[in-house]
Amino acid sequence: MKALVKKELGFGHLELQDKEIPEVGRGEVKIEVKYAGVCGSDIHTYEGHYKVAAPVTLGHEFSGVVVEVGEGVSEFKPGDRVTSETTFYICGECSYCLNGDYNLCNYRKGLGTQQDGGFAKYLVAREGSVHHLPVNVDYKSAAMTEPLACTHHAVEKTDIRKGDVVVVIGPGPIGLFTAQVAKSRGATVLITGLSNDQIRLNKAKELGIDYAIDTQKEDIKELVARLTEGYGADVVFECSGAAPAAKQGLDLLRKKGQYGQVGIFAKPEVEFDLEKVIQKEIRVIGSRSQRPADWEPSLELMNSGSVNAKAMITHEFTIAQWNEAYDAIKKGEAIKVLLTPLDD
Repeated sequence: MKALVKKELGFGHLELQDKEIPEVGRGEVKIEVKYAGVCGSDIHTYEGHYKVAAPVTLGHEFSGVVVEVGEGVSEFKPGDRVTSETTFYICGECSYCLNGDYNLCNYRKGLGTQQDGGFAKYLVAREGSVHHLPVNVDYKSAAMTEPLACTHHAVEKTDIRKGDVVVVIGPGPIGLFTAQVAKSRGATVLITGLSNDQIRLNKAKELGIDYAIDTQKEDIKELVARLTEGYGADVVFECSGAAPAAKQGLDLLRKKGQYGQVGIFAKPEVEFDLEKVIQKEIRVIGSRSQRPADWEPSLELMNSGSVNAKAMITHEFTIAQWNEAYDAIKKGEAIKVLLTPLDD
């Protein structure tokens, strides 16, 4: 089968290769991939900013159909429509594993990073990570369950009450998902971007987000003050991974507000105004990936229509068209890009 493989670390080194169809082992499920989403971390990996266990087939956002199950598998059968968590291996013994925080296990191996992932026709997942698709969740939407679960994880770590004012900085796929999840909690949601984000800001309005703000044209601080009687936002989620956005987020928050860092910075060391954190008694929350408990609620958000994932898809390519997909993302033309496998 054809697979899109990161051959070695550094910029580029992404190649379409012929690989053997994986064998299914005990407790494992073989999935024929229907769609695989391109994540921001795939872009970081391609550009050499994110380390993976090269050589490895990328792709950790995907949906598909079960074609074979290994010995001991009881919850799935061929023909089942599924998606899967990225977790392929955990130690199962550390305190994080015992609490279901698989994303924090020091020995965790993930699909598309340490284990061959979804930019191929077939992959193998552990049974405990696989989820059935609800009736109203199609394959395209299901391919985005993982990024939705990441945003559900971030929102779940904060305390959002009905009527709270929530600001989401960065209108990329993660920001748009975060905004929708926050909206489902009854918040008034503002999402911000720059003038070159207009396509994404328009999409936010289409998705029902209350305010989509170009901060190069509108005063976001004045709007937040007007909506909150001068107090400031209750919660800010920084989803862009841009250092100036982190500074802006702290400035927009009310005293005793909550700041959630969701976006990944290109460089880990950024300036952060800890004086403001102290003086305003801001609660700072880091959110890494997702945990098993985030998946079923995320699937239900799509199943119920509270989150519209399919509307965020702007481009579809085959895995052989990686360069075109990359260009569409880097030019800001794309919101969410899906890749499809090759038949041979």
